[in-house]
Amino acid sequence: MQIYNYINGEFILPTSGKMLDDINPATGQIIAQIPDSNNDDVAKATMAAKRALPNWRALSKDERINWLNKIAQALEERSEDIAKTESMDTGKPIGLARRVDAARSISNFRFFAQHAKQQIETEFTMADATNYVIRKPVGVVGLITPWNLPLYLLSWKVAPALVMGNTIVAKPSEMTPLTANLLAQTLDEIKFPKGVVNIVHGLGPRAGQAILEHPDITAISFTGGTETGKIVARTAGPMFKKLSLELGGKNATIILDDADLDVAAKGAAKAAFTNSGQVCLCGSRVLIDAKIYDVFVPKFIAAVAAMKVGNPDDESTDIGSVISQQHMEKVLSYIELAKQEGGRIAYGGQRIIPEQSSLCHGSFISPTIIENLAINSRCATEEIFGPVVTLHRFDSDIQAIEMTNSTQYGLAGSIWTTNTSRGKEFAKQVDSGILWVNTWLHRDLRTPFGGVKNSGVGREGGDWSLNFFSELSNICVKDD
Repeated sequence: MQIYNYINGEFILPTSGKMLDDINPATGQIIAQIPDSNNDDVAKATMAAKRALPNWRALSKDERINWLNKIAQALEERSEDIAKTESMDTGKPIGLARRVDAARSISNFRFFAQHAKQQIETEFTMADATNYVIRKPVGVVGLITPWNLPLYLLSWKVAPALVMGNTIVAKPSEMTPLTANLLAQTLDEIKFPKGVVNIVHGLGPRAGQAILEHPDITAISFTGGTETGKIVARTAGPMFKKLSLELGGKNATIILDDADLDVAAKGAAKAAFTNSGQVCLCGSRVLIDAKIYDVFVPKFIAAVAAMKVGNPDDESTDIGSVISQQHMEKVLSYIELAKQEGGRIAYGGQRIIPEQSSLCHGSFISPTIIENLAINSRCATEEIFGPVVTLHRFDSDIQAIEMTNSTQYGLAGSIWTTNTSRGKEFAKQVDSGILWVNTWLHRDLRTPFGGVKNSGVGREGGDWSLNFFSELSNICVKDD
């Protein structure tokens, strides 16, 4: 498969003519070639977006909402194609790709269409004047998205950017480019206005950096690793671009002594190993009250052991491959480090080679549970971003809160208890952007999404996304 950049409504080769290989991580096979884009390609895309901006922002909000609904409908007609493509490109199970990636990619467009429609213009009345708060488009915005939830997270940014009247230069991950290309094909098929959405493929240090540096791109929305986020901030900050950074996490799953242990074990397993642990919200540290530790851990291990690892095409598979051979080696190196740090492998801990010959070169790792590590060990504080969790005992809620807050990250977490008031009070003391009580990844798209500390800057979701992709202006009108 040959993938091209999508610039000004046309599919074109990169200026350099150079291409990159896209590899299916479950098979190790090359499945596509994509552009190795550079400054020239980003400049073309930005020029197209800049030229398209006046006409797009001149549309009424209702007209832009209609376009979002058209995109959602067109994607829904290709939902199975989205799921199969995402599964092939990422190595995730087809069932997960249907349930999460395809479904959410479609619903993101519908949600922001509906949410924008419900907006009410804000007014502040004074004794002798009225203030009207209005939203204007930011302009040309740069969207840089990761490989773990490719179209899901791209659509999460594209939809609010479009509905607020902006035009777009987007760079999907070079490791998972196929559904971004599918989105481009969909836009082309519905005759979406040319130049409004431009997709440039390539590497972060070249194509991504060119987006950050381009003076006509006035806002950057980035989702990815914390170290890359530092580069984004260092580049875009001095240019006074608007910045939204959704970065890494080292999230805790906290099992209090009054939890329903059967429910909590299944919830903790889901939080730890969904998408092979490659979700920024995954609970990679499981903190367990010492009073119930010896009862809970066997239940947790049993819940993890019940998960099937293997062929992403198999409807019964729960855990597919990790994203690449390189990432597999990184995750395995952390498992070895855990042993050196005094950890004990309670379950898993090794590469898996499936029986199917087509998968023998795939990047499969057993879900891994590690005990006996110190809470400040590297494996318990650094983001591994793979199917690895560490287990830790605590003796009191106060100690559990201290342990939960002991990392540089603060993105998400979950608390398991039969006393929801206790769970809510516990959550209030955690330094984190998102906390769940007795559930995980239960999302209301109207709520703020984002982290504190090294987990990011800013919030996405609902009004927070619409505000980011807007410039808020106040018009004060003096009464006659």
